[in-house]
Amino acid sequence: MKTALWIAHVTVTDEESYARYAALATGAIADHGGVFLARGGDYETLEGPDRSRNVVARFPSKQAAHDCYYSDAYQEALSHAKGASVRELSIVEEL
Repeated sequence: MKTALWIAHVTVTDEESYARYAALATGAIADHGGVFLARGGDYETLEGPDRSRNVVARFPSKQAAHDCYYSDAYQEALSHAKGASVRELSIVEEL
């Protein structure tokens, strides 16, 4: 089974609310077998909109990544990110 990545590009507009999201999302992601490969840190945008927070998490499968996103726990976390950030999030299956 192929692993899959969540790749997120984020501009945080409300640090306090986004911190609540991040704290809750950490558990939801771990509960679905996700591990962070990058979470913030130094970056360089070469193309597209500049987003100051970039996150990559690996899941055991595309289905696990999908299920995590739609889980009650992650949706609860996500409620704190909405209105507190501008985000793009994709699931990408690894080779």
